[in-house]
Amino acid sequence: MAALPYKQSKQSKKGQVEEMFNNISPRYDFLNHVLSLNIDKIWRRKTINKLKPYQPENILDIATGTGDFAIAALKLDNVKVTGIDISEGMLNVGREKIKAKKLEDKIRFQKADSENLPFDDGAFDAAIVGFGVRNFENLKKGLAEIQRILKPGGVFFVLEFSKPVSFPFKQIYLFYFTRILPLIGRMVSKDSRAYTYLPESVNEFPDGDRFLTILADVGFVQNECYRQTFGIASIYKAHKPNK
Repeated sequence: MAALPYKQSKQSKKGQVEEMFNNISPRYDFLNHVLSLNIDKIWRRKTINKLKPYQPENILDIATGTGDFAIAALKLDNVKVTGIDISEGMLNVGREKIKAKKLEDKIRFQKADSENLPFDDGAFDAAIVGFGVRNFENLKKGLAEIQRILKPGGVFFVLEFSKPVSFPFKQIYLFYFTRILPLIGRMVSKDSRAYTYLPESVNEFPDGDRFLTILADVGFVQNECYRQTFGIASIYKAHKPNK
């Protein structure tokens, strides 16, 4: 059975993911940074550093959530970021964040579905997704949409959780990820399923070489994977063919 936030719900995965993030949005940033020991900030920074040589001016941040990846991307020169998400709750937190930082002229948020992007073909130089692709209802459809909105030769970076494989870190990590993290997440977020769904969705996600194969199947080229922190996360780089 596919990983779902609320297994008893009759909603689609997309509807359940939207409901879940609306539910946890007030505490999402706090939990995200605490449960990852702030390592997620390092991973985002590394991803943006890999994007820097491409000098993009117009970036789409898919599944932007509360906008942390979009804000990190502003370290690049002369860049503007559009952040999209299906959760209005998460976007509202992000809007307050960029308002406090006075970044409204550089980042704009809008509610949109990653599998039906409301943008013209070739509208963006680059696209980024942080911890979002595993929540796609139809992974290949979402990736194909991202390729469509990229300019020919455009670059796509994905930051996503993956599964450690080395002993003993694998065993220690799995205990934390499947036992401790859901307990803390449930206590703080008040959502009994959100942080149980997280390890389930990570376990189900086709990481590493399998994701590189899917990117190639969709039509991306020059696809690479960079493992982070013993394999807890991975950064993927892919390109739209330069036709």
